[in-house]
Amino acid sequence: MVNHALKSEKLRTNLQNMPKNLPEQLLKIERYAHELGFSQIGVSGIDLRHAEGGLQAWLEAGFHGSMHYMAAHGLKRARPAELVPGTVSVICARMDYLPRDYELAEGDWREREFARLQNPTEGIISVYARGRDYHKVLRNRLQKLAERIAQDVGPLGHRVFTDSAPVLEVEMATGANLGWRGKHTLMLSREGSMSFIGEIYVDLALPPTPPLPEDARCGSCRACVDACPTGAIVAPYRLDARRCISYLTIEHAGAIPEELRPLMGNRIYGCDDCQLACPWNKFAGKATLPDFDARDGMAGSSLLDLLAWDEAEFLRRTEGSPIRRIGHERWQRNIVVALGNALASQITEENRVRMRAALQTLRSQATPLVQEHIDWALAQGVI
Repeated sequence: MVNHALKSEKLRTNLQNMPKNLPEQLLKIERYAHELGFSQIGVSGIDLRHAEGGLQAWLEAGFHGSMHYMAAHGLKRARPAELVPGTVSVICARMDYLPRDYELAEGDWREREFARLQNPTEGIISVYARGRDYHKVLRNRLQKLAERIAQDVGPLGHRVFTDSAPVLEVEMATGANLGWRGKHTLMLSREGSMSFIGEIYVDLALPPTPPLPEDARCGSCRACVDACPTGAIVAPYRLDARRCISYLTIEHAGAIPEELRPLMGNRIYGCDDCQLACPWNKFAGKATLPDFDARDGMAGSSLLDLLAWDEAEFLRRTEGSPIRRIGHERWQRNIVVALGNALASQITEENRVRMRAALQTLRSQATPLVQEHIDWALAQGVI
C-alpha cells in the first residue's frame, strides 16, 4: 500500500521552505502535482548560462559518444527561451519510480538488487525500465498538470518535456531546488536518486523555489564513483558515457568494445550500480503509480529465457516499455555478452552446456553483429 502520509509530509516540508508570500496559485500547483503522482515540484528560472561551459567541455571531450543529438542543438539546451520562445519560468517535477512492492519488502532494497547481480545466470534490467515507459507516463501527467494550471490562470503558453528534447534537466531541477547534482551526475535529494524528472516550460512568471539547506550534499563520499563497474565516472561530477553500461546497452548501436564486455556482468539493459551504492538511496521513495511495477519477465528471468524471445515475442513483451526502443538485435547482443560472462564464471556444468548450446543454435540465424558477440561469448571460460 502506498504511504500517502509520507508523501504528504514531504510536500508539507517543501511548502514550509517556500516564502510566506508565495502566491496561492503555486500552492495549487503543488496540490495538483501531488494528486497526479508527482513526489516533488519546484520552479526554476531560465538563466542557465552557468552550465554552458560544462556542457561545451563535455561535448568537446567526446564523452557523449555516438549520441550526436546531444550536440545537435548547440547551447539551446542551456537557453530555455530560445528553445521555446516566450518561456519565463520552468516548472520542474520529480516522480519516484521504485516499484510499489518494495514498500512491503523487509530490509534495504539495495542489498537485494546487489545480490541479484551476483547471480550470473539472471539477466538484470535496470529498475526504472521494468515497468511502463516513463516518457509516456510523465508526459501525460505533465500535460494534465499544465491543463489544470490553465483552468485557473487562463490561456497558458507551455510545452512539456521528459528526457525528450535538448533540455538540461538536472540543471533545471537543481535550479528548482528539487535536489543537487550527485557525483554520478544524476540528480540527488534526501530521498535519493530513484526518480524521473520532467519539466513544463511556461509563459507564466512564477517565483523560483528557495534553495535547499547547504548540509544536504554528498560531502567526501565517493561510493558511486568507486562502484561504477567500468570506471565511467572518470571524476566526481564527470561521466564518460562511452564507458557507461547504460550507454553501451541502450544508446550504442554497434559492437561493444571487447575490453568492456567482461565488466558488464549480467547487466543487459542499463545499470543501477552507482545508485545502489549511494547512501541516500536507502531512503528512496516508492512509486505511487502502478505503471512502474515490474512487468512479467522483467525481473528475475534467466538469461536463457530472455534469449529465447524471437522478435515477435520481444515486441509483444516490450510494448509500452522503454526497452522496445533498442530493438531485438541490441537485446540479443546484450544478452549474449552476459552469457559470455556467465560462461567465464562459476556456474554448474548443466548451465554451461545449456548456454553454449543456445548460443550455437542462435548463431546460424543471428545478424553479423550478434554473431561476432556470440563468437566472443563462446570463447569465454574455455581453457
